[in-house]
Amino acid sequence: MINRTDWMEDFQKNISELIAKSPAADIERNVKAMMAQTFSRMDLITREEFDVQAQLLERALARIAALESRLQALEGSPDTPLQQGTVRS
Repeated sequence: MINRTDWMEDFQKNISELIAKSPAADIERNVKAMMAQTFSRMDLITREEFDVQAQLLERALARIAALESRLQALEGSPDTPLQQGTVRS
């Protein structure tokens, strides 16, 4: 006598084989191929490429902020007489 787990495994195996031989498998393969072709035409990037670009942008923004601070220190604060222009008598 076949126990219940063996029967379930046989049933799942038979269903899997039936699906693999059915038109559903062909449809799935065709849809996957069509989607892959469409995605390749869309000029998409991977998540890894996106993350790399995001890190580069963060570093660039940090460097810009540091350069702006340095420039402001070199020019002096806007409240100094040199920035506002002094009037000579």
